[in-house]
Amino acid sequence: MSFQKHLQALNRYPDPQAASLRKLMAKELQVTPQNILHGNGSDELIYNLIAVFGGPVLYPVPTFSMYGIISQALGERKIEIPLDDRFDLDASGFIKTIKRRNPKLIFLSSPNNPTGNCFSEDRILKIIRQSKGLVIVDEAYQPFSEKMSFIPFMKKHKNLVILRTLSKIGLAGLRVGFVIADADIINELNKVRLPFNVNSLSQKVASEALQNKKQLRSDIRLIISERKRLFKELAGMAGVVTYPSDANFIFFKVDDGERIYSNLLQKGILIRSMKGVADGCLRVTVGTPKENAAFLRILKQIL
Repeated sequence: MSFQKHLQALNRYPDPQAASLRKLMAKELQVTPQNILHGNGSDELIYNLIAVFGGPVLYPVPTFSMYGIISQALGERKIEIPLDDRFDLDASGFIKTIKRRNPKLIFLSSPNNPTGNCFSEDRILKIIRQSKGLVIVDEAYQPFSEKMSFIPFMKKHKNLVILRTLSKIGLAGLRVGFVIADADIINELNKVRLPFNVNSLSQKVASEALQNKKQLRSDIRLIISERKRLFKELAGMAGVVTYPSDANFIFFKVDDGERIYSNLLQKGILIRSMKGVADGCLRVTVGTPKENAAFLRILKQIL
């Protein structure tokens, strides 16, 4: 990437519309630029969705914490429905709540963070059909999934909104996210968007990354391959229960999660403890082959 050229242009304000970047992402997702809006990561877009359309805000648990945090920060009522024992959506619970509470926004992270699985397509569609408000399918981890994106369903369901991000494909530091929605929804979100929300350098580097599709797809294939290897190794360990993953991490359960977490940390291996969210469960992000090998070796020693 020609960083020097980009640095020389930093005396100018960034393009407030991020036109080139939006055009590239629209082409990648096979939508029109009018149906896509850029944000300072998905967090800003989640904030703007809640700020514009209000609450109540409905989402399953456990899931991405920012749905609840931002709802609370904006003073909107939040409604949480536990996932079923397979970490899938409780469709009947959602439908009953939709009819009774009429939420303005429903957030569904699929693949879900932190469990890693995609929710059942038929359950998501049932929720979309029943909802009078917007249903936001957060596809932050979709590039790592073999399941189809929900973007094609937008033509039939005007209340369907999609979130995408570059953070999970190795560009988290850029803070670049996208919302894909009906043009009327995009126009409403544009009214509250700060004009220079994505800086020039992030726009340029993100654009170059999107143009280098071969490298991006190669990186994603490597992560998927390592995820499968990691899953197989974990599944073969006594005392470890692994859950299927469509993301770039694996969610697993052990007898004493906090002990395992602490011992790994002492050995220089940092993973995510799910204490208070799913007790006994841990989440490990798929790293490089060398990092994954080190994690597996040390985990075997302390189990």
